[in-house]
Amino acid sequence: MINSSPGTSQTRSITQTSISQTRSFTTVSLIEMWERFGYYGMAALLVLFMIDKIGFADDHANLTWGAFTALVFSAPSIGGWIGDKVLGARRTMIAGAIVLACGYLMLALPVDTLGFMYASLGVIVVGNGLFKSNAANLVRRIFEGDDARIDSAFTIYYMAVNIGSTFSMLATPWIKDHWGWHAAFAVCCGGMLLGLLNFALLRRSLAHVGSAPDDEPLRGSRVFAVIAGSLALAASTVFILQHKQVAVACVYAAGVAILAIFGFMLKTCDRSERAGLIAALILTLQVILFFVFYQQMSTSLTLFALRNVDPAFSIGGIALFTWSAAQFQALNPIWIMVLSPLLAFVYARQARRGRDMPVAAKYALGFVVVAIGFFVFGLSGRYAVEGRVSSWFMVAGYGLYSFGELLVSGLGLAMIARYVPARMGGFMMGAFFVATGVSQYLGSVVANFARMPAGNLDAAQSLPLYTHLFFGLGWLAAGGAVVAIALLPLLGKLSRAHQQATQAASRRESLAPAPISLNAKNV
Repeated sequence: MINSSPGTSQTRSITQTSISQTRSFTTVSLIEMWERFGYYGMAALLVLFMIDKIGFADDHANLTWGAFTALVFSAPSIGGWIGDKVLGARRTMIAGAIVLACGYLMLALPVDTLGFMYASLGVIVVGNGLFKSNAANLVRRIFEGDDARIDSAFTIYYMAVNIGSTFSMLATPWIKDHWGWHAAFAVCCGGMLLGLLNFALLRRSLAHVGSAPDDEPLRGSRVFAVIAGSLALAASTVFILQHKQVAVACVYAAGVAILAIFGFMLKTCDRSERAGLIAALILTLQVILFFVFYQQMSTSLTLFALRNVDPAFSIGGIALFTWSAAQFQALNPIWIMVLSPLLAFVYARQARRGRDMPVAAKYALGFVVVAIGFFVFGLSGRYAVEGRVSSWFMVAGYGLYSFGELLVSGLGLAMIARYVPARMGGFMMGAFFVATGVSQYLGSVVANFARMPAGNLDAAQSLPLYTHLFFGLGWLAAGGAVVAIALLPLLGKLSRAHQQATQAASRRESLAPAPISLNAKNV
């Protein structure tokens, strides 16, 4: 008998592990893609729906959207804990997908009352809370211990998200124009159902991936507790959306909660884990600033496109096609899809050469690019014709903004995966989403600096409101870049300390003697 060499056996094991990782990663990415199809299809329309069908003024619609997205992004902190400790990450993700489908179905029903809209949004908050952090945590567990691939994996994961959002942001406004608002929301529900079908067909590839409760029998008492908590969260969402003062108080409370969570983790963690958690805290604060810019896509940039952007794309005086205001949001995921593979290739290549750029440096570069993008939006007003700017300014501005998004938001989850211990993974993913939720509301407050005054203004009168806001956002992003660059030495020191502690812990584990099993033969 010819035995294979140890080297051959080890190579085969590595290859099999890589194939298994790819299959599992593909399954999570696909259901995330369809979930984002549903969410961003709704997001492209909701502010305009509130203005057109519910009768909200600009500032009311912006702040309602901000409060809703703050809740949408904060709820995963609870869902992450449920996935880690109660139901399991895999089960909780699927439960969230089912609830989201129900929320989109409610929006698809031909009921245009304010209370029913709030109830629909409450269900969506619950579904996203159960889904979001657990899907990201599964990706983290798939590549656990493989730092060389984790930045690249999360960049590709981010691209999968944007494939779904691209098609929905292009499709739902077009469907709305031809068949109405509720038909467009029905498409969002259909996308989520396709995601569930996709998971059912590929679920075996995730059978070995999940948190500890995934391997335990499902307990009825736990399921009942989650259902009761979900109903309470949905009811709380309806109440918060109806009361601006309560929404503001919740935002402040969430901000304090983020700091409390990190403080608790720093106090209870091992000394070797502290440097990584401090680095994660600093970078999370930078992400909060970034999402102020991100929130403009559904608020000020969409209203700018509605009132001050020429909807026709032309080259040399020849009209190519026309977009509605909501469809301009699709420029963001289109650019993400174009840029993601390039960045993933660069990350992987630099990692192989041992010259990977630190996450903190990527964040700093991201703020520089975002600043340039908003300056482009602001400068577009100088070339306006009768108050309307060329649609190509939107293409250029969104391209720069999206590049910055990949460098900051696209690596946010990878940053948590890199610096936070695995046992805290789901909960800290949730804390990261709480941080983004806080900044979503702050972004809506910022968007209202360009709110329309009482009475309708023509394009020439509304244009300065938006360009002034965009210049201000450009300078804010430039300030964020300066701070990020100033923090690079500190973050470099923390990153090195975290890496050394991780390597030391790995060596201790490899040198530790295997536990002796006291079975009958040993005795």
